[in-house]
Amino acid sequence: MHTSTTSTVLLQPWSAAELAEATQGSWYLDKAPQGEIKRILTDSRHAEAGDAFLALKGERFDAHDFIAQVAENGCQIAIVSHPVEADICQLVVADTRLALGHLGAYRRAQNTQLKVIALTGSSGKTTTKEMLGSILSRLAPTLITRGNLNNDLGVPMMLLELRLEHEYAVMELGASHQGEIDYTSNLVQPHVAGILNIGTAHLGEFGGRDGICRAKSEIYAHIDAQGTSIVPAQDDFTDTIRQAVQTEKSLSFGEGGDVFATDIQLQAQSATFTLNTPQGIRTVNLPFAGEHNVHNAEAATAFALAIGIALDDIVIGLESAQGAKGRLNFIQKANHLFIDDTYNANPTSMRAAAEVLAQQDGIKVMVIGDIGELGATAAQQHYMLGRDLVSVKGINFVVAVGEFAPAAQEGARSTQYGKKMQAFLTQAQALPLLMSLIETHQPQSMSFLFKGSRFTHMETLMTDLMEKI
Repeated sequence: MHTSTTSTVLLQPWSAAELAEATQGSWYLDKAPQGEIKRILTDSRHAEAGDAFLALKGERFDAHDFIAQVAENGCQIAIVSHPVEADICQLVVADTRLALGHLGAYRRAQNTQLKVIALTGSSGKTTTKEMLGSILSRLAPTLITRGNLNNDLGVPMMLLELRLEHEYAVMELGASHQGEIDYTSNLVQPHVAGILNIGTAHLGEFGGRDGICRAKSEIYAHIDAQGTSIVPAQDDFTDTIRQAVQTEKSLSFGEGGDVFATDIQLQAQSATFTLNTPQGIRTVNLPFAGEHNVHNAEAATAFALAIGIALDDIVIGLESAQGAKGRLNFIQKANHLFIDDTYNANPTSMRAAAEVLAQQDGIKVMVIGDIGELGATAAQQHYMLGRDLVSVKGINFVVAVGEFAPAAQEGARSTQYGKKMQAFLTQAQALPLLMSLIETHQPQSMSFLFKGSRFTHMETLMTDLMEKI
């Protein structure tokens, strides 16, 4: 199991007895390691002396096969679901995947000083998490979910990084199947938790937005009884979400909620608005583009207020927040602007990105890759997306790349703006067109926005184009 996000910070060490207690496992042949165990890893490439290697088993791999190799590299401890032939101390557990969860939960329970925020939603999770990280880490050491470590493996991996100096944790929880958020929110035991929105991401797995709402609403079952539930005031599923709330205290965000923005002014790469809260009213200069990021700031404010942060500290944090890599990053090259929004995509975030592009200067070109995990609705969703993107006022060209590009083009042709869209099955086919657009519009400046689901690697096409100009 390879995870690219290994931490370099000094972690809270473990003893052999703690590992056994946390996992309800037993040391094979009573051969327990002596001394402190510094890290628990699932990536065999990084396991070394002082580490414990936890052998996960997936559909297409079994990390038990790597244990002998890990032992040769100097790692003296393995956590296994069955003993293997290797010269290594082995902690035998019922299920290594569940053992990882037990270890994360154990570490979380040890850090009693911690105030935990957990959030989920179909879009905006990463940006809201980064905003909260900016607010909280100014005030005290804060653990923030890195990258996409937000599933049933990633969440306990993040919890293993907790240290006694941490006062806050911001945990992003993702849902790719029913029951996953029930599992991860039980591990993190949040004081404040909630849903940002119910969109159309992962439609395939859940068979519709009702299923997505049920899956994400599992987050409310594990909030501390004295804690606060955060609810979106302006969502199609707000009423259903409210029914899932089990805490006495709740705070809503968005139009008609407890925390909401007014006087919103959108600039090309930023936004200004009035932030209205139960604690008072402030003007915020947000260094993020797009109205959707104003909504993310409303949500971040609600979470932060619920955990006891002063409004002035929230505003400072929002105004100094930075976007995650591949989330609406603005890059100037020659006299052209490139907007890297390639981290991921769903139908809601695609439309939001188009509105940001429409705010920019010059000839505006949106380059989109396929959106994954839409199941049987994929072609229809891409058709509607093509129809909507070419209709955004101010966008001059839309270039669709991938298996569903023809469906998007069909949608575009159902409008009067059909000529705005070009469809290609591969990035290699799309690149010459993008280069010719730049040549034919010389010396005008152009603004390009690249976006697609993670697996499409749209950043590759963006980099290829930037190298050519």
